[in-house]
Amino acid sequence: MRKVKIGDFEASAIGLGGWQFGGKEWGWDDAHRTEDHRIIRRAVELGINFIDTAEGYSKGESETIIGEALEGQPRDQLFVATKLMPIMPTPGRIVRAADASRKRLCDETMDLYQIHWPNPVVPIGTQMKGMKQVRAKGMAAHIGVSNFGLSLWQKAERHLGEPVVSNQVQYNLLRRGAEKLLPWAQANGRVVIAYSPLAQGMLSGKYTAKNAPGGCRKMNTAFTSAGIAAAQPLLTALAEIAKRHDATSAQIALAWVIHHPNVIAIPGARTVEQLEQNVAAGEITLSEDEFARLNDLSASASGGLRSVPQFVGRLLSRRPAASVSA
Repeated sequence: MRKVKIGDFEASAIGLGGWQFGGKEWGWDDAHRTEDHRIIRRAVELGINFIDTAEGYSKGESETIIGEALEGQPRDQLFVATKLMPIMPTPGRIVRAADASRKRLCDETMDLYQIHWPNPVVPIGTQMKGMKQVRAKGMAAHIGVSNFGLSLWQKAERHLGEPVVSNQVQYNLLRRGAEKLLPWAQANGRVVIAYSPLAQGMLSGKYTAKNAPGGCRKMNTAFTSAGIAAAQPLLTALAEIAKRHDATSAQIALAWVIHHPNVIAIPGARTVEQLEQNVAAGEITLSEDEFARLNDLSASASGGLRSVPQFVGRLLSRRPAASVSA
């Protein structure tokens, strides 16, 4: 497994995303808890040492499941990240949320604590005061952000007075807006954490307009007839390149994401088998011709798509502005 340096830690380029753990919208029930534990422990066995979650995932249940699964594991060899849901993220609220998250994760000091979404009401300087307190109290070793544009990421770092080591954003062959962040991240030793690196499964090639996924993915326009038709040339190329590497389309899509320096991909996994396939993608090296072909085809496949995370972000950004100076 290739590595990406985040802070002083050598993280696996393929991590494990925890959005699905405990999530009713993913068809989860209590009977799946044992399988979730197996997935997390198998990930550690296979060399994944970067695990991401959030307090907003199933109201903290994802954090709890991960904390349970990592009991007895060598936590100093793992990098566990979580995120604050920025609903009125005043310093006091941030400290209380961080304390609750680390308790659910059964971890004295979280490796990475991130602001999940920009908040248009509370100034970023005020939010970073809270993050500073989290650091000063020893609750988190590193601070990150999520779904931030480049200028806001840089502004957050100036207010924090130390590196904001990462920015977690949606990044895949259908969503390439994160590439605006990469030059600065690569030049300054920062990391882009790519969530939904498989476009919620769209890039696996197994879905059609008549076989679209349910749950929260119903709102992802990639799974409409128009979205699938636009992506078809890209999906065909993924399948052809996969055959050449004795791999799956999903593995090639993941290999494309981590082909970029300073990028960690965090696909989720519903089964141990899915997890093992994701891990194997970390060993695939695309040729420059393959990489360029996917780049070219992805441009025409991604127009006009909107998924659940972006929809949530739009709702947050539409909250009424308060009379607070920036």
